Amino acid sequence: MNLRLPEDVQEALKQRAEEEGRSMHAIVVQAVERYLVEEADRTTVRKLGAKYAAKHADLLRRLGE
Repeated sequence: MNLRLPEDVQEALKQRAEEEGRSMHAIVVQAVERYLVEEADRTTVRKLGAKYAAKHADLLRRLGE
């Protein structure tokens, strides 16, 4: 896989990698992994929210009155 970044983003990534003593690749991999975990968590929360909203719709309606 090739990843093309805007020049300014690539330069910022390069500087950050140098500051941290890490490779640009390692930083990008970590960022992608973090994104995937966070999105999986968001999906789980959305599903649970919808499930409990449906299950407790009457209570939620009464609380809103």
